[in-house]
Amino acid sequence: MDTKEIMDLDIKYVMQTYGRQPLVLVKGEGTVVWDAEGKSYIDCVAGIAVNNVGHSNPKIVEAICKQAKNLIHTSNLYYTEEQVTLAKLLADVSPHQKSFFCNSGAEANEGAIKLARKHTGKGEIIAMENSFHGRTITTITATGQKKYQKGFEPLTPGFKHVPYCDVEAVSDTINNQTAAVLVEPIQGEGGVIMPSDDYLKYLKDVCHDKDVLLIFDEVQTGFGRTGEMFASQSFGVTPDITTVAKAIAGGFPMGAVLANEVGETFQPGDHATTFGGSPLACAAAKASINFILEENLLKKSKENGSYFLNKLNIIKNNNKIVKDVRGIGLMIGMELNIECGKLVDEMCERGIIINYAAGNVLRFVPPLVINKKQIDIVTNTLEDVMRKYS
Repeated sequence: MDTKEIMDLDIKYVMQTYGRQPLVLVKGEGTVVWDAEGKSYIDCVAGIAVNNVGHSNPKIVEAICKQAKNLIHTSNLYYTEEQVTLAKLLADVSPHQKSFFCNSGAEANEGAIKLARKHTGKGEIIAMENSFHGRTITTITATGQKKYQKGFEPLTPGFKHVPYCDVEAVSDTINNQTAAVLVEPIQGEGGVIMPSDDYLKYLKDVCHDKDVLLIFDEVQTGFGRTGEMFASQSFGVTPDITTVAKAIAGGFPMGAVLANEVGETFQPGDHATTFGGSPLACAAAKASINFILEENLLKKSKENGSYFLNKLNIIKNNNKIVKDVRGIGLMIGMELNIECGKLVDEMCERGIIINYAAGNVLRFVPPLVINKKQIDIVTNTLEDVMRKYS
């Protein structure tokens, strides 16, 4: 089928919950994807920071095929070698020793909220304005953006919001019913908003002093995106709980809640999932994490991220519509003085896939396997497209 046929079927049979590009993707390899008509694109979205090890990574494909021939699903009524070996691998590369496996970032955040409430016996969660934590009723309540909540009331009780990067506001809001503070180390959907100097360290100190748990939502920042395996390692802060998803399994749907002694709180029956931590998902996740380590993608994320950031700053210096360029590793935002929609469309026409957050921030989260030549093509094309707006 061609693009029009597929789009027509989507309108007829799929609930229209997405604003999609008029693009049907049929194949991917590394940093490049192809559409139904055979046109290639450099992908700087990576499935929204999911395909960190590249599209159709051979190691991921091999692991999935091998595991699928043996065992796809068992439920968590039984033990599997794949799940426990993945848990051990996560303990080796993360600040945490315990894992609970699920299927998505929203599920991971739900699990973390339940764990915090169960552990503390308290009900209130402090989250940040401009944050994003998922699309379930509870995670849109945790999300500090009204647009995601509108029309879905009544919301889950027990959430308060304070400005991001305002430790004093957090301290003032904590009371004897506060279970945890939930924060994205970098606000992704909010516009790639970076933490101010020592914000996360001060936040950890406040939580420790007031006996409140600190939860890092690393759904978007985890697995090499910031130049370390986790953003907590980039900023030198260890939270009590970390939530992950997106890039954990190289494109296969998966999420996890990571914790240390807090993780001992959950007992049989407290929390569960039918599909979470399946042998197939765990095999994909192990292959993805090992590929990051074996191919030194953490170093490449830092080096190529710095190169990408410098190239975008050159554009900023030469174009008055660029307000700011910011980021770390290969999580970069370019804030503009105009809405980004038309510019994103034009880049797509020129063979570059990017997206935007918060309306006016171009977001660059390419696969960590992107190379400097591809970065040059992306930035040169962007500079050319942006000339008409300057």
